[in-house]
Amino acid sequence: MQTVKPGGRLGLVLHPRSDPTAVVEKLTSWARSHGKQLVVDDRDAARVPDDVEPVSEAQLRDEADALISLGGDGTMLGALRLVAQRPIPIVGVNLGSRGFLVEVEPHELDDALDRIDTGDFTIEEHSAAVLSDGCDESIAFNDIALASVPGEGAVQASLTVKGRASGRYRCDALVIATPIGSTAYSYAAEGPLVSPMLEAMIISPVAPIPASPARL
Repeated sequence: MQTVKPGGRLGLVLHPRSDPTAVVEKLTSWARSHGKQLVVDDRDAARVPDDVEPVSEAQLRDEADALISLGGDGTMLGALRLVAQRPIPIVGVNLGSRGFLVEVEPHELDDALDRIDTGDFTIEEHSAAVLSDGCDESIAFNDIALASVPGEGAVQASLTVKGRASGRYRCDALVIATPIGSTAYSYAAEGPLVSPMLEAMIISPVAPIPASPARL
């Protein structure tokens, strides 16, 4: 059972445009009554009350005991990327009209926070795709799209699974999606819908170019 320790720090991740005022007021009231400290990226300090402590992005990433994502799926994905190397509980509060990944509505927030405080929750893990050039890394919990550059020809890629050659692609773009990303660009490219609980990666070519027929 994982709980937020007494005096623990709860990090806020805000949607860049949605007004978080009403939800943050509920959060600050709950935090005061439960001996917790709310922290937020100092770039968002002007959008929250003074008793929410502004910290650097590195401090938010390294010191928070849990994150609260206020927004929609995009905000939730940003929170996941922020702590990808240090997995901690993240609760998503829906401030939009819909959200597949965020499960808590604002009126349910007090109960959700109480359950986090007592450890009465289930962790739902999500796989990620990692793009690396040998030096820099990019992490995606939704999808990665490799697109052709105008004037430089089609995307050409080889697929290897556990060291075995498993296919070649020549196309306008190649979408590599996680299960939770199967409903996004991959689906638009006619890729399959996959359960978020499945351990899988989806490879969807966009406008694939058929292989040339073999010559006898």
